[in-house]
Amino acid sequence: MRYAVLVTGPAGAGKSTFCTSLITHAQSLGRSVHLFNLDPAADKFEYPPAIDIKDLVSLEDVMSELELGPNGGLVYCFEYLMDNLDWLQEALGDFEDDYLIIDCPGQIELYTHIPVLPRLAKLLTTTMSMNLVSCYLLESQFMEDPNKYFAGVLSAMSCMISLEVPCVNVMSKMDLVRQGTTSNKRKREVERFLDPDPELLRESADRRTNPKFHALNGALVQLIEDFNMVQFLPLDVTDEDSVGTVLSHIDNAIQYGEHEEPKEPHDMDEGDFDTGE
Repeated sequence: MRYAVLVTGPAGAGKSTFCTSLITHAQSLGRSVHLFNLDPAADKFEYPPAIDIKDLVSLEDVMSELELGPNGGLVYCFEYLMDNLDWLQEALGDFEDDYLIIDCPGQIELYTHIPVLPRLAKLLTTTMSMNLVSCYLLESQFMEDPNKYFAGVLSAMSCMISLEVPCVNVMSKMDLVRQGTTSNKRKREVERFLDPDPELLRESADRRTNPKFHALNGALVQLIEDFNMVQFLPLDVTDEDSVGTVLSHIDNAIQYGEHEEPKEPHDMDEGDFDTGE
């Protein structure tokens, strides 16, 4: 059984740093984990990618040869990937019973506006028989502005709906949240954003916006409440327990390890155990 984590989210959310922390933690548990770089513009990695889309197409080359901008070039790169799926199938063919961490680019229009990543997700889960989960990262600075937070929740919800795979939403960079989270008041404020309470957030947004936008705020609140599907796990990559908690939720979403056969302890294999007599 093959497992894969599609790490998504807007630019600057800390996706690559999260991938590195996830790989480090998983390897410490003895897992066979590999990085799959799906960003044709990325060039710096803590762990060398086992699969790299730049071996097929590079954003820099596309922009230079086709005279496209960064966003147009990125769309072209992914369309080129979808036209050359034999390369992807060959690259993934050597990985059995492995755990792939797929680092995606930060242009969220790839999975909210155009069907490129949804098509790729469907391919991985159906044709390539992978247990796939999407991990959507939103950075903690979004909690400082309710209006910005609304946009982040809606983008996470859009990603969940379009990809049609299990999804774990993560509030990243929690180590940068203001000091004082030990107070009960601050903890309650953080909880409002991790488990969204749209009605309370709407009050904050209404205080900061022109009254003519209050009806729009109310409509957004209603939309979030109607779907009721977005919650966030706090992530502090400097805290091993925090990374481990996120990984356990990811494992649960893709049923990691449930297909493995139970193993007998080594001592029992040799008959060397205390019978209690």
